[in-house]
Amino acid sequence: MLARNRFILLVVVGGAVVAVVSLSLQFLNLIPATSMVEQQSFLAADEGTGVVLGKGRKRVFPVPHTQEPDPLFEAYGYCNMPNQTEQAWEGHSPADYRLLSVQVMIRHGDRYQLYSIPKTRRPAIACSLSTSRQPSHPLLKSFISHMEHASRGHWESPLGSVPRLPNHSSCETGELTQTGVVQHLRNGQILHHAYKRHNLLPSDWSPRQVWVETTSKSRTLQSGLAFLYGFLPDFEWTKLTVRHQWSTLFCGSACDCPARNRYLEDEQKRQYRLRVADTNLDRTYADMARTLGLLTRQLRAANPVDSLLCHLCHGLPFPCASAGDGGAGGCLTMAQLGVIRQQQLDDEVDRRRVGLYRKYAITAMYPYLNRTVAKMERIAKSSEAGSHPRAGGEEIFTLSSAHDVTMAPLLSALGLEDASFPRFAARLVFELWKSPPVMERQVKTRAEKAEQSNLKDGEVFIRVLYNGEDVTFHTTFCRYHNRHFSRPLCPLKNFLTFVRRDMFSVVNATSYKESCYRRPA
Repeated sequence: MLARNRFILLVVVGGAVVAVVSLSLQFLNLIPATSMVEQQSFLAADEGTGVVLGKGRKRVFPVPHTQEPDPLFEAYGYCNMPNQTEQAWEGHSPADYRLLSVQVMIRHGDRYQLYSIPKTRRPAIACSLSTSRQPSHPLLKSFISHMEHASRGHWESPLGSVPRLPNHSSCETGELTQTGVVQHLRNGQILHHAYKRHNLLPSDWSPRQVWVETTSKSRTLQSGLAFLYGFLPDFEWTKLTVRHQWSTLFCGSACDCPARNRYLEDEQKRQYRLRVADTNLDRTYADMARTLGLLTRQLRAANPVDSLLCHLCHGLPFPCASAGDGGAGGCLTMAQLGVIRQQQLDDEVDRRRVGLYRKYAITAMYPYLNRTVAKMERIAKSSEAGSHPRAGGEEIFTLSSAHDVTMAPLLSALGLEDASFPRFAARLVFELWKSPPVMERQVKTRAEKAEQSNLKDGEVFIRVLYNGEDVTFHTTFCRYHNRHFSRPLCPLKNFLTFVRRDMFSVVNATSYKESCYRRPA
């Protein structure tokens, strides 16, 4: 099955999507060797979404490979072609459970390359939107029209000056492409269909109930708007406030953490040592530099994997150079990209073995996770019988539009280190569920042995999904929970305890403050 799927993917992807790896990604070398396992039970695809809905809940996660992963197959998967049918397990729960809230983090969609290889032509890709150009989406035309009224919304500074749509006939550095917009229109529509039967948001939702935040990069803001439009078509602009996160870690006012910076420096040193010890990689860079007439160090500094992936995912020929000007001439090759990608896969294995990145991830993502659990706790309390919800309601739906360098440490902090690296338009979803009330029989008096029935309020549970797959029981806080319990979900209290205490055991601390400011031994 897997081999057949790989063959189909490689054939179809020839005219694929724009994809690039950011400088931080190349520096951190965090692309892993595993891919999510495809489900094998299907129902009909949901019309217009390309989403296959499963007939039961399954917790699916990467299984150990019996052979070495194909680095080029992994590269195609990273592009995240938007016209592929995929599983979506969001919104699945035991019968009669009530969905209380959903919090989503997305990585921005497909973007243009950040860096160019010297002495080569930049790939000619349009970064404007057109319904006549592929890939497209049924919502694209109305989305473009809806963005014309964006001035009616509320924008935290400096977001008000950021373009709402990609608008260049020739892409600028790092700009979101039409593919990236389509990816997130589709993502939003997937969750729209997943949650519509649960009535997550009322039709007259209040401004407080929808929280949207993004960095100031146009690619994250535009991705967030595309996702939101797919999720809430024709949403009312006057109700929407788009909030600014100045740090890619979404750490708000709690970003200061000296230890986090030390862990990152140590991790970068580990990556550097592994790269310079890779003689095959060194030979490949030398061959590429000789072809183009560059010094090897110039080629390394140009982050060539960024441009090569952009060409690969667009189905464009790889960069070429004419003979002369110090170069042998010719074109860069797929085999050379494969060597670079293989080193990144090897680095991923070493990263998990050494564990420095996990320490960085814990200290980097605590502020985001702490905000997440605080929202969940407030919503859980407001759902209790006899509670008095605050005016305007709670933040039922949260969307955080982020980067690979946001989502990668978040996955690691949750213990999902074997999950596939955040592809373009990756999504990580936290669902909060409440079980139905139960009748609790109690003895009235010992003497009479009479019984009475009390209605006990339901319990609150969490699900975590990554790119549509349920990964709850692969998280650190629920890995050892009894999944065969009569209520096969993870108790919210497990998540609360993990974020507020247990996660710091990785760095031999009991709190965020201690983990950040304690001097190393």
